[in-house]
Amino acid sequence: MKSLTTRLAVGIAAALLVSSMAFAQTLRWARSGDSLTLDPHAQNEGPTHTLAHQIYEPLLHRDMAGQITPALATSWKALDDNPNVWRFQLRKGVTFHDGATMTADDVVYSFERAMKPTSAMKELLTSVKEIRKVDDYTVDFETNGPNPLLINNLTNLFVMDSDWAEKNGASNPQDVAAGETTFASQNTNGTGAFMLVSRTPDQKTVLKANPNYWGKGEFPLQVSEIIYTPIQSAATRVAALLSGEVDFIQDVPVQDLKRVSGQSGLKVVTAAQNRVIFFGMNVGDSDIESDNVSGKNPFADIRVRKAMNMAINRDAIKKVVMREQASPTNVIMPPFVNGWNQQLDAVPANDVATAKKMMQEAGYSDGFSVTLNCPNDRYINDEAICQAAVGMLGQIGIKVNLDAKPKAQHFPLIKNKTTDFYMLGWGVPTFDSHYIFNFLVHTTTENRGSWNGTRYSNPALDTKIVALESETDLDKRNGIIADIWRQVQADQIYLPIHNQVLNWGMKDNVQFDVQPEDQPHFKYLTFN
Repeated sequence: MKSLTTRLAVGIAAALLVSSMAFAQTLRWARSGDSLTLDPHAQNEGPTHTLAHQIYEPLLHRDMAGQITPALATSWKALDDNPNVWRFQLRKGVTFHDGATMTADDVVYSFERAMKPTSAMKELLTSVKEIRKVDDYTVDFETNGPNPLLINNLTNLFVMDSDWAEKNGASNPQDVAAGETTFASQNTNGTGAFMLVSRTPDQKTVLKANPNYWGKGEFPLQVSEIIYTPIQSAATRVAALLSGEVDFIQDVPVQDLKRVSGQSGLKVVTAAQNRVIFFGMNVGDSDIESDNVSGKNPFADIRVRKAMNMAINRDAIKKVVMREQASPTNVIMPPFVNGWNQQLDAVPANDVATAKKMMQEAGYSDGFSVTLNCPNDRYINDEAICQAAVGMLGQIGIKVNLDAKPKAQHFPLIKNKTTDFYMLGWGVPTFDSHYIFNFLVHTTTENRGSWNGTRYSNPALDTKIVALESETDLDKRNGIIADIWRQVQADQIYLPIHNQVLNWGMKDNVQFDVQPEDQPHFKYLTFN
């Protein structure tokens, strides 16, 4: 009997092992562009965060439905006796990929690092006064006044191993603007579900499952290996999926949706994205270099900006360029975001005659020429949208010279303010308007307005933006948000185009819902 019981136990264990191994599969993943760095605090950019989320983890995490859930923190609350302090209880038993135990020291170190001058994430922590270790598994965040939405800001702020970073000279985030390369920009040591095996930027990154991941039993964890291949060419990317060379592509070109969904063994999963696409203009400088107008800046005249807004035919872009896979908008805020309403979103009529009249009134009856900087590997049909805008603005006399580059060369133009007219897309991971205001509207300072390439500066708005961080009366807070949006819309500092729609293509044995931030967290993926 004992022998039989032993054999049965062994048989059951073997069956479970075989079942587990059956789902332990390699996932071959492709998208148009690569991560810009492996340093988790050096870039605030979607594809960079996407790769980082596989390797590193934040305190709080947005799941595949976009809901905030526990990650390295298991609970959090504002203290009753001091509403300026948020207390986080950390998950015990978590180890970094090199085997070191994660504690409060690593959390404090990571957030202090994320607040340093070279960090691209510091604007998410502008309200934070101090981060304190209470004990090995408790951390307090003290803010300058109560901040009811602090937790919304933490979902893309990753925790590093303090000893590893110090040992390898990575105490400061990589200085991307200076062209710096560091140990942390090329190597990793996170707590995430996957570990870095090898990486050749813009060619291939290989990850393997973390055998000591704390989330075993909480997540499917059916992916044993990830082979990530950036493929900029839309035709090549689709061909790789159709041929079976890759299993999952994050950005099926709109012109190929029917082709992919109609092929046996493949499917397309679609959802609205929490991201808006728009053009920014240098409205602040008295003169600009990229135009043919001497001694003044056409974009500084609001009549020119409003004329441009009327000249852009968003419906035509939706139908012709995007094949209906977009939602035209007149505000740089997706509908997911607190502060959005239909009135702000209402698209202006495409009125070339009125736009021409406004150009004449502004003194540009003969138009002017200007350079438009555009990425060609970041957003859905980004270069094609820019090409369409070139023709539309040409109808009102603005001769646009298109300069399209990979995102690695494009984004520094905005950050360094060396472009006068540019495309940008903006996702809102906090799902709140303050995130947009703090990065895109606030006057550029050391800790705010880092993506405000418009040079727009309104001190009264700056004061209101900062006030949002400590306003606990939600009705009053929403009123301030509405006031800011009214001014931003009246000043027409951006030209909104549309909200993106996500189309993920995959083999039909893959079960994976579209995440609204375009963040595929592969620990959730399952195979049929």
